[in-house]
Amino acid sequence: MGKFKITCDEATTICDKNQYGEARFGEKLKLMMHFYGCKICKCYSDQNNRMTKIYNVYSKDKCNQHTCLTSEDKEKIEVAVKEKMQ
Repeated sequence: MGKFKITCDEATTICDKNQYGEARFGEKLKLMMHFYGCKICKCYSDQNNRMTKIYNVYSKDKCNQHTCLTSEDKEKIEVAVKEKMQ
């Protein structure tokens, strides 16, 4: 069981890698084991996934444009995130 024990810092790093499809199977397994004992990291992972989904939905509308987000765009994303958090 000691081989599967990781710190919260390691868990968040693996979570970020997993989001981009870069986490290996062993890392994913360690992350799942960590989630059983750490609800804070599980919450981080859930929030991270929500943010990615929101961004992906929004970015599909803008996929052919290579511009930075406007203040209006940032506000729309912020409102969407706050709605999802409630």
